[in-house]
This record gives sequence, C-alpha cells and structure tokens, in this order.
Amino acid sequence: MTGTSEHPEGPGAPPVDRRSLLASAALAAAAPLPAAAPAPADARPPADARPAGGPAGPGDCRSVARLLAVPEAGRGIGWLQGALQVAVALELATIPPYLCGWWSIRDRRGEAARLIRRIVGDEMYHLGVVCNLLVAVGGRPRIRRAAPHYPGPLPGGVRPGVHVYLSGLTRTFVHDVMMAIEAPEHPLARTEQQAYSIGRFYGHLLTAFRRTAPHLSTRHQLSDRIGADVLRPVRTLDDVERSIEIVREQGEGTAASPADAFQDDHPAHYYAFAEIYHGRRLRRTAHGWHFTGAAVPFPDARPMARVPSGGRHHAPAHVRRLLAQFDGTYHAVLDALDRAWWGGGPSALGAAVHAMHGMEGPAVQLMETKIPDAPGTYGPQFRPV
Repeated sequence: MTGTSEHPEGPGAPPVDRRSLLASAALAAAAPLPAAAPAPADARPPADARPAGGPAGPGDCRSVARLLAVPEAGRGIGWLQGALQVAVALELATIPPYLCGWWSIRDRRGEAARLIRRIVGDEMYHLGVVCNLLVAVGGRPRIRRAAPHYPGPLPGGVRPGVHVYLSGLTRTFVHDVMMAIEAPEHPLARTEQQAYSIGRFYGHLLTAFRRTAPHLSTRHQLSDRIGADVLRPVRTLDDVERSIEIVREQGEGTAASPADAFQDDHPAHYYAFAEIYHGRRLRRTAHGWHFTGAAVPFPDARPMARVPSGGRHHAPAHVRRLLAQFDGTYHAVLDALDRAWWGGGPSALGAAVHAMHGMEGPAVQLMETKIPDAPGTYGPQFRPV
C-alpha cells in the first residue's frame, strides 16, 4: 500500500505546524459522540508484559503500568524485550479495525478512503519497525500470539477505557475506535485517571534505549518498502531514535509535545481520522487550527455490523465458510510474519503480503451479506485459528 501525496489544503498552502496544531485542534477533534520455534529463555518478555492471544485479562491490562513502574535504572535488555513485545501487540491491534473501515467503503477514490489506506500502510510499517527493534536486542516477535480477539481493550492497558471493536465505517466508529486509539496524550490530560498513551509508551522506550545503549544485531532484521515508507535495519542508536520518532510523528498516539515538528504533507493519524469525522480538512486560520478546510465527504460504506464478543457461531453455513476462509488466511498471514523475523526473511514476508491480499475478497463478500432479522451485514472477525 502507498500513501497519498496531496497536501491537505492544496498547492501553495503553508506547511502544517504541530506547534500550533496541538494547542488548538486537539480539543475540537475530541468532540464527544453519543454512546453508540521457541526463542531462548532470555529473549522471552516478562510474564506481565506478554500479550494474550485472546481477550485481555487483568495481567495484560496492567502490563504497561508495570513496565513503566520499573525505575529507569532497572530498564535493561529484558525490559526492552518485554516492552517491545507489547509494542508488537499494539501495532498489530490497530490494523484489523482500520482494514474493516477501509474495506467497507464502496468507492475508494474519495479522500476519506485515501486517508485510511495511507494509515493502514503506516501501521504495517510501524509493525515492521518494532519487530526490527525487538530482534535487534535479541528478542523474537511473537506476532500470532499477540493477535487480539475483538471486541476488547488495547493490549497492555494502553488507553484504558477504549473499547476496540470491528465494524464498517461510521462516524461513531471513527470517533470511538479510530480516533480513540490514536489520540495524543494532550486531549486526555483533563481526565483524573492516568492514561498510558501509545506515544508516551514509545517515549519511555526511546529513553530506555538511550540509557541502556544495547548492542544492536542486524541478524533477522528485514528491509523492504512498506506502505509509503522504507523499512531499514537499525544499526545504531541514531537509527533507533529515527525509527521511533517516525512512528510517533506519523501519529501513533503520540504524546505530542508542542515542540514536535510536523514536516510532511499528511496530518498525523489522529487528525486525519478527525478530518473524516468532522467532514473537513484541518485548516490554519488567524485564530488557530480548525476543521474548516476543504470538504472531506463521508463515504458510502457497507453497513457491516459490530462483531459480537465470541464471534458469530450461529451464522448460516455459507457465512461460516467465508468466516473460516478469512480466518484461515489471517492465520497464514500471522504465521508468515512470525517466520519472517526469525530466519524466514524476505520470502516469508512476501508470503505474508501475498496472503494478506487474499483477505479482502471474503471480507467484502461478508460485508455484502445481510444478517437475518438484524440490521447490517456480516464482516470479518479476525480470529487467529
């Protein structure tokens, strides 16, 4: 997948500056909606940081809190390995809901579809980045084991209170899932509960890398073009910093210091989703940043209903066959990704990409099959088998 290259305001518009953007746009964007082969033992992440292959339990919800409760002096190689496995789970967890939103759009030539397609590509790149970082410090990404079941919380207890579910694209879904996942820490500063945002978590990871200065092995790291970015092996601490900052800058829930730059032609993920939600591009005015720019029409989307907890076991036989076909292909993708970062190399990564293309067909067929005696249509469940 590749990203779009159009500037939000068209040719000649001034570059977006997050220094002002974050100060004035975050609260507007957050307007509420009504509720609607085994690795060596020393490479295994700590038990409290291991994402489960099913619904998150209490230990999973506390894992990031526990990781960040470790004093900085105690954050060595084992801490980095555990934290990076949580990062693998976080990056993987974002892709299924974003794919469901994108696949549900009937005409993908519109701006909203292009924005979501770019973000899906970014998330796949982010997954590659954290996998490279993990193998660089002697760990092994456990991608299939990290795959979550939906609906449920984000892995590791990041963004407590966010309930991630699978559905077709609606404004409620954009607001309550897409924007909620990517929200920078700033808009949530009003809450009394201490929130562990994805951006804050990555900031702690970078600090630990700098303090520990670990040896970085390039063995099993991969290099490839993913989305609009090129995945490269990390060889130095400068490479580590660049990789993590790219993830944060692209909007992976960044904590978004007002001093952060915003130099490319695309809004960060949170603000891109907010443009879809508000129906307007983010525009700089004399009074700050507001969603008053060019129209971003909300696309016509297939009415995929929310996937219920536990999946759809009582669906008609032809629907169960499509669900099984999709989940089997998804399993093949996860299995190939696991192999890719543990000796399988580019050929395994290519097999994952090839299998991934096979998921869209059954997904769209499901989204075009009406649920009997209920509103909406079926959709993929992303259940690792």
